[in-house]
Amino acid sequence: MTEERGREAEILAARRASLERLRAAGVEPFALGFDQTDLAVDLHAAHADLAAGEDADHRAQVAGRVVLARRHGKLTFLVLRDRTGDIQLFCEEATLGDAYALLEEIDLGDIVGAAGTITRTKRGELSVKVESVTMLTKALRPLPEKWHGLQDPDLQQRQRYLHLIADELPRKYVLARAAVLKTMRGILDDRGFVEFEGPTLQSVAGGANARPFTTHHLALDVPMKLRISLELYLKRMAVGGIERIYELGRIFRNEGIDRDHNPEFTMLEAYQAYGDYETMMELSESLVAACARAVNPIMGRPRETLTVDVAGQQIDLTPPFERLTMLDAVSKATGEQITLDRSDLHAIAARNDVPVEEAMGSGMVVRELFDKLVEPTLVRPTFVCDFPRDVSPLARVHRSDPGLTEHFDLVAAGIELVTAFSELTDPDDQRARFELQQQMREVLGDEAHPLDEDFLRALEHGMPPMGGLGMGIDRLLLLLTDAQSLRDLIMFPQHRPVV
Repeated sequence: MTEERGREAEILAARRASLERLRAAGVEPFALGFDQTDLAVDLHAAHADLAAGEDADHRAQVAGRVVLARRHGKLTFLVLRDRTGDIQLFCEEATLGDAYALLEEIDLGDIVGAAGTITRTKRGELSVKVESVTMLTKALRPLPEKWHGLQDPDLQQRQRYLHLIADELPRKYVLARAAVLKTMRGILDDRGFVEFEGPTLQSVAGGANARPFTTHHLALDVPMKLRISLELYLKRMAVGGIERIYELGRIFRNEGIDRDHNPEFTMLEAYQAYGDYETMMELSESLVAACARAVNPIMGRPRETLTVDVAGQQIDLTPPFERLTMLDAVSKATGEQITLDRSDLHAIAARNDVPVEEAMGSGMVVRELFDKLVEPTLVRPTFVCDFPRDVSPLARVHRSDPGLTEHFDLVAAGIELVTAFSELTDPDDQRARFELQQQMREVLGDEAHPLDEDFLRALEHGMPPMGGLGMGIDRLLLLLTDAQSLRDLIMFPQHRPVV
């Protein structure tokens, strides 16, 4: 370790010395800008037919980070990486003259600009035959040697900037996220939805059963919470007459971390007046299929395919998606006819090795059975419909069974992607549901839904019949990119401090 630190100190000192030599020579090592007229991907596409040893009638100006250098006396080859890919710089002392000496001060990781004509070397590498080179940013720390150490997922996440430089995959994840967000906005905007930004700090954090992060508002001298859902402020907007509304936003839940859970993540929530959960099924199918097509080229798949590979399983995302009810799914999994009025649900859970608490009601036991026995087995996209009433405090009572709600989850590859309801618009029923949640605090603890008097007041002014959905953006990306976990897709996840 001491030897490694000593070597690192030598490298840092050498970089600083190079910085001073550049300044002494009148070269600004941190330039103001550069006129980048060409990108690597465009140059490779435009000159794909250029034969080895031939020049093209095109003068390019490129800029990027130096990721490879080969020096051969009066010839130097640098590989420049821009936001689209790599392009080689072919540098000759005969062409650059006195400026050739600047190349001695260019280290791996430096950001440079270069201008020159396009050529293909005798070895077949498309290159810029450099006529001028400009130092744009001197890197005072080196890139990891041969990317050593960046195979460690923890280090990749803590120093994501190095991971992005070294590896194409996280850059694909960034582009995939941008494509998904753009696609969702396009679909919703075309359907007349209005984008909205609700408050992140809330006095009552509702809309889900989750434990919030808490803080304190100094100016108001009141406790505050980070939002755990986007739902209740979107519904307030619907009460106010914004009949189609959505938000793409960050939410925060003070919970555990695993492959498909992270305390900070991105959600889409959308609400459509005069719709119901059937309306939301069609919208979910449209969003998933369109986002798959948008991500496909980034991940190297044909644009129109709707088949993705997840952990070695081929999953077809072509609508319409399969549908089943929660009670039917649990009945099939347990081999018993499951109904909410059965008195032996706790015993059924025990026979199937599903731990439940004695205080849990029948609906909660059924939900636990579903979560443990069914959800992990659902590979194809499947709408799981009609949840028990006591696990759906914000969903409308089912039109044909008062013990159920018009609530569905869209599950694919064992992951819940979407939760959607025919929304509850009856303020008295909503108050009763909130009060039931308070009575269930023995089981739910801090995850019990709070009683939100301001939201109930809004509902009393009248909210139209409505369908609403919440879609996890990070989980959708997990499906579309076959990433290992959400923490690969969230560029800067939280970590314990290094001690």
